[in-house]
Amino acid sequence: MSTTPNVPYRLEFSVEVPGTPEQVWQAIATGNGMTAWFLPTEIEERQGGSLHISMGPDMGSDGRVTEWDPPRRLVYEEDWAALMGKEPDELSPLTSEFLIEAQSGGTCVVRVTSSGFGTGADWESEFWDDMGAGWMPYFDNLRLYLSHFFGQEATQLEVMASRPANAETLWSTLSEGLGVGKQGAAVEVCGATGAVERVGERQALVRLTAPVPGMLMAFAHDMGEDQATAGIRAYLFSSDAPDYVQHEEPAWRTWLEGLFVQA
Repeated sequence: MSTTPNVPYRLEFSVEVPGTPEQVWQAIATGNGMTAWFLPTEIEERQGGSLHISMGPDMGSDGRVTEWDPPRRLVYEEDWAALMGKEPDELSPLTSEFLIEAQSGGTCVVRVTSSGFGTGADWESEFWDDMGAGWMPYFDNLRLYLSHFFGQEATQLEVMASRPANAETLWSTLSEGLGVGKQGAAVEVCGATGAVERVGERQALVRLTAPVPGMLMAFAHDMGEDQATAGIRAYLFSSDAPDYVQHEEPAWRTWLEGLFVQA
């Protein structure tokens, strides 16, 4: 018999981004907008509409829109239990709220709150800690998207490599391979060039300038049981982007795998 989910969890933060409330709304409340800085997303743009966030092959999170008040407030629920492979009565829905507040000078503050109820299991606390650490960097993507690529549709390129190691070790190798030592550093890899926008804890953001403009996230995280994953996720903005991904993704995959070949 499952324990009633009555242990509260909550994550809150705010970010300032360029753009009008209408522009920010387009970026956070439409499928094309969210796919351009977050994960591939499908959303029915109405209260009660369905939501699907893709997290990789055969992985994703399903939910529904519970509050729809453009361009000010969006709330959606995800099926936290189904996402984690738990029984339906073990966990509450995972609720996320976005509030957009216009500021002077052509910017907006986006206030983000996620909340849910669990049973108090250790893994639940770890989930929320990891979610905060993993989610917040995406809002730098949002800032960069609104600054340079607003309204453009993204083509994503993603490659991953998993190894029996810890994330810190993989990140050290990946960051050295990319050359993301500090903000502003030039990056040149696999024929692509750009500059570092942000360096954080086991993750970095690069603004790509050629051959296809866009953004590139590099990251490493622990998977448990002495396994870790390093990855590249690029958001490319041009009519050439689909052809580029089709032809160049194998080269990116080979490059990433080659970083971790043991001597």
